Order: sequence, then C-alpha cells, then structure tokens
Amino acid sequence: MSGEFGFKPTFGATEGAGSWVEGPYGFETAMVHAGVVPDPESGAILTPVMQSTTFVQPSVEGYLSKGFSYSRTRNPTVESVAEKVAALEGGAGAYMFSTGMAATCTLFSALLKSGDHCVITECSYGGTNRAARVLFKERFNIDFTFCDFTKIENIEKAIQPNTKLIFSESPANPVLTLTDVAAVSELAKKHGILHACDSTFATPVIMCPLQLGADFVCSSSTKYIDGHNMTVGGVIVYKDKEQGDKIGLMQNIYGNIMAPWTGFLQGQACKTIALRIRKQSESAQVIAEMLEAHPKVEKVMYPGLKSFPQKELADRQHKDGLHGGMLWFEVKGGVESGIKIMNTCQRPWSLCENLGATESIITCPAVMTHANMLKEDREKLGITDGFIRVSVGIEDVNDLVRALKKSLDAL
Repeated sequence: MSGEFGFKPTFGATEGAGSWVEGPYGFETAMVHAGVVPDPESGAILTPVMQSTTFVQPSVEGYLSKGFSYSRTRNPTVESVAEKVAALEGGAGAYMFSTGMAATCTLFSALLKSGDHCVITECSYGGTNRAARVLFKERFNIDFTFCDFTKIENIEKAIQPNTKLIFSESPANPVLTLTDVAAVSELAKKHGILHACDSTFATPVIMCPLQLGADFVCSSSTKYIDGHNMTVGGVIVYKDKEQGDKIGLMQNIYGNIMAPWTGFLQGQACKTIALRIRKQSESAQVIAEMLEAHPKVEKVMYPGLKSFPQKELADRQHKDGLHGGMLWFEVKGGVESGIKIMNTCQRPWSLCENLGATESIITCPAVMTHANMLKEDREKLGITDGFIRVSVGIEDVNDLVRALKKSLDAL
C-alpha cells in the first residue's frame, strides 16, 4: 500500500541518522511510526505510558503550555495512538474512548439533540441498535429511522426535515451487507446532513470512509486495532476540526477517554494491523470457499466470494482486493444443526464474543452480540439462533479448515 496517509514527521534530526528520508510515506510506514516520537532524553523508541492523573503547570499564566493538564481530557500516551489512527484514516484528528460503545454514544450525544432525527442502518452492532432505541429515542426524544442501507433510495426516502445524521456501518455486523459510502456521503452533503460510518469490520487497511466523503469514521478499537484480545476501546476520527471539537467536548463531559495503559497496548498492537488483516483475509477466503462447497452448508456470506450479492461494490470499495476476516454461514438442518456446530467445533476455534483478533472465533450472535436487539428485528435480518458468525485469526488455515470440516462432516 503506497501513498501518503496523513503522516508527516515533525521530529528527528535534519540530516544523517535520525532524519527522515523524503516522503510521501506508505501506509505501513504510517502504521508503525505515526504518533510515535522517540523520547528526547533517553532515546526510547516506544511512546512511554504516562500513567499520571495530572500534569504540573509552569505557572498560572503558562497553564496548558505543554498541552496537558488532566488525563480525563488529554493524556500523552492516548494522544499518541489517536494521532496514529487519524493518520491511517486520513483524518484531521481522532479521539480514543474507553469502549466502542462509549465512542458511538458520544457521537450521538455530540451531533444530535432532542427533536432531531437520524437515519441509521437496520443492521448494526447490537449495542448500537439498543442505544439508539432505548437510550436516545426513549429518554432523549431523538428519533431514529432504521432502514436497508444497501439501496441508496431507501436512505433518501427516510430523510426528514429534522434529519441531522446518517449513520452507516460497512461491512455490517453480523450479516456483512455493504453500504456504498461514497454514494451515501454524496447524498448527505446534498441534504446538508452529516455522515458517520462505523468501519470496525473494514479498518483503514480495507476502506477509509473519510476518503470516500464521510464526515466521521468510528470503530471499536477492541477489534482489529487491538487485534490480540487484550483490551477494550473505541475511536472516532473526524474530517473537520470544528465538528471534531464537538466530539472532544462531549468526551470531556462524559469522562470516557481511553486509559493510558490501554492506549499504550493498542498503539503497539496497531503497528501490525495490515500484516494481520492480509493473513486473515487470505484465510477467510479459503474457509469461505470450503464452506460454499460443503454439502452440509446451506448458505455462506463473504465479500470475497463470487456469489456475494454485492461483489461489485466490495471490489470497488475495498482496497487491494482485501475483504477482511469476517464471514458467516448457516448449515442444513436449521437452528439445531447450527448450534451443534458451535458446540462441537474444536480448537484452534474458540466459542466466544469479540472479533478481529489473532485467535479464530466462532460466535452465536442471537445469544451473544445481538441478543439486545428486538427478536423480530433480528429475524427480519436473518439472524437466526443457528446463524454462525466467524472471525478468522492468523493460525494455519489448514488447521482451521480441518477442525471446522470435522464438525460439519459429523452433522
């Protein structure tokens, strides 16, 4: 992946060792070095963990002259990973949060008020769906229209005079439907509406929504940014500083900033995100093709398959032919057989929540990640109790195929 990704080094010597070769710099270089400044005193190559509540000021007049005062507002370690993610997404800046849902709720709180309306995808992470229905609609009088984002006309029909935000998710969790981010962004601008896209499944390795016209991109950094099942977190990257300041104000009010130690771990883990996602995408393609050919499998969805309903959009919107490590399938025999697969599939697969990690995970969304959706809404989207969500890790793909095939053959 070549080209400039918002990474412009402002540190280092002017010549010789420690100076930077002339840019622009590729994605992988930004992935490693963006937001990281070697310690000027010790030369330490990694950003230190600034595990400090407060920061000493030189004087009353010099308050905030060094940029930091209190870690609820800003912390140097957290700022480092925020700068890195913003550079990878091509944004003006970013805010890191304690969880992915903290990021989503802060976004809604910052951009919507009582009496406003939001057009939101009918298929999203279950926590997003619940927050919109139970918290913002019922308690704060903010209206939401849930609709099918695979057709742009559905979104346009849902727009009302008081619509202030369009919220998309692509690929959508867990059904993997795609939103044409460029088309939705163009529609939003036509109506003077902001567009925020949750690209947790894609990451900037596969798609950069800001470069496709979105105003915000949000993500659960728990997933691919961490990538190691170590931490929980979230991120919002913004295109425009004025709009970004609204996010920062609301984060400071809520006090839901990421902890310094989490910021340190995610900052290090993020350096390998492109390597991991390439491996996960390659393995997911092999597994999806095996599933599609297996006589016990009723249906399999993966954007890399020729049979994927939105294959043209997947190839156009996703970079470098990568389609990620997420897929889902259903087996013949219905719910009972699907549950049997999940209960019997052996290691290296793990039956649990989370996704995007080095470990391969099988999840039952109806019981785990999307149990907080209304049952009728789940069933409308095809999320049955036997729906099997797969997050492919970085293990040897032959081992993964062998374990999955063994459970399928036993049905």
